[in-house]
Amino acid sequence: MEREKLGSRLGFLLLSAGCAIGIGNVWRFPYITGVYGGGAFVLIYLFFLVVMGMPIMSMEFAVGRASQKSIAKSYVALEKPGQKWHYHSFFAMAGNYILMMFYTTVAGWMLHYFYLTLKGNFTGQTTEQVSSAFSTMLSQPGVMAFWMILVVIVGFAICSAGLQSGVERITKIMMLSLIIIMIILAIHSIVIPGSIEGLKFYIIPDFNRMVEVGIWPTIVAAMNQSFFTLSLGIGAMAIFGSYIGKDHALLGESLRIGVLDTFVAFVAGLIIFPACSAYGISPDSGPSLIFVTLPNVFNSMAGGRIWGALFFLFMAFAAFSTVLAVFENIISFGIDLFGWSRKKTAIINTIVVILLSLPCVLGYNLWSSFQPLGPGSAVLDLEDFLVSNLLLPLGSLIYLVFCVSRYGWGWDNYIKEVNTGEGVKMPKCLRFYCTYILPIFILVVFLQGIFKF
Repeated sequence: MEREKLGSRLGFLLLSAGCAIGIGNVWRFPYITGVYGGGAFVLIYLFFLVVMGMPIMSMEFAVGRASQKSIAKSYVALEKPGQKWHYHSFFAMAGNYILMMFYTTVAGWMLHYFYLTLKGNFTGQTTEQVSSAFSTMLSQPGVMAFWMILVVIVGFAICSAGLQSGVERITKIMMLSLIIIMIILAIHSIVIPGSIEGLKFYIIPDFNRMVEVGIWPTIVAAMNQSFFTLSLGIGAMAIFGSYIGKDHALLGESLRIGVLDTFVAFVAGLIIFPACSAYGISPDSGPSLIFVTLPNVFNSMAGGRIWGALFFLFMAFAAFSTVLAVFENIISFGIDLFGWSRKKTAIINTIVVILLSLPCVLGYNLWSSFQPLGPGSAVLDLEDFLVSNLLLPLGSLIYLVFCVSRYGWGWDNYIKEVNTGEGVKMPKCLRFYCTYILPIFILVVFLQGIFKF
């Protein structure tokens, strides 16, 4: 059976960027940017995005394009007889499923809040009432399960419609809408009276604040953010490499996706910091920013119901773009591994992912006594830890070694594939860096993620 192809280069760029762009861009990037010195942190982040994220992304794309397979079979197609690199495929596949075990629930949270805001539930409520809505939602397994199941069914239904007519078409519409909504929200936040201080805090480099926090912690935070923002290491990018032709060199494509991912993260800060500054509210990190702080900000605004609904629609698109990309990867497993049809794979995985996602839903209510990572933690925290702190960095290291080592696919094969086509090429002189220095960076990210727990 001939492999499906994406219909356009724009589809490839938006699908890949959609996989990278997620809720972490919005509820983590602006906050840590503020904590670690505003513009100063952004400069260090961009440096590591280029020297760490881009080479690894180009390697995932190269493995996908050269093998014309998903992670399920890509190593088998490229490794030498008797080698065991394909064992990583099982961990990478597990990573995609574990990621969806909590991401579907969080995407459901966004839809629920879009619905509540559009309906006007927060209008006229006190700060405490708005804040309590999040804990109320978490205590209701039926509500969370409803939205999670809706996300799973709609996601797999789109994927089952085909690569071009389903995934690519919907992702194009969603990603372009996301960017337009973000720009509108950012302009609105910047022109609110009193927003200028928040804008200065965010954009102007404050090296004194960076020194106060610590130069090394700032560097490590920038490394972490530049690495995790791209969803590398579990084959979620490799699948889109397998769907494209040889017209464009892969490092250039990786850079374009990195720029789009950074643009979304940066513009999220332009929405959040000026608005919080205008209403005298300190921006938090994590779920409290999205579900407590910002609803209160929108509640204080003229026309806040519309602005709030637009924001949660944007957040739903950001989350759903990742869901669609990973669902496509999961479907490709079934097609490559078992020879199933796209529709059969989608139906089976709809049931599997719904069942696997239930522990995350129940972890905040019926199973709340289970606190796997210590007091206050939930099932979601454990699932996030397994993906973010173990499977992503270790998977990226395996991709890296596979591409640079003569015991794997090898540098010469990688360079030939990554530089095929027009555009920015991977310089051959970077072999030493990729072989001996880049693995150290990834190990630092991995160890820092493990030992902070």
